Amino acid sequence: MSKAKTLCTVYRSPKSEGMYLYVPKDEDTARVPEPLLKRFGKPELAMTLVLHAEKTLARVDVNQLLAELEDKGFYLQMPLRPEQYMQEIRNKNTEGNSG
Repeated sequence: MSKAKTLCTVYRSPKSEGMYLYVPKDEDTARVPEPLLKRFGKPELAMTLVLHAEKTLARVDVNQLLAELEDKGFYLQMPLRPEQYMQEIRNKNTEGNSG
């Protein structure tokens, strides 16, 4: 079971736009496998978040994120494929027009 709140550091990849690495703030990248770090590139700080089960994130299920941070020590968010990006835009436009 994950903690009530988790402090998380989010890094962006300098090698791949839209790729983000979430790690527990207190561990940083200690449990991230070396081959993944090499592919990711030198992590660039994007933000620090306080995560909890009720938090909503744009592209990540927070419960899955919390579970992976606890189990593996990191969560890798991959870039959207073009068709996913277009669907996300359509969904946002539909939500904005429903008011």
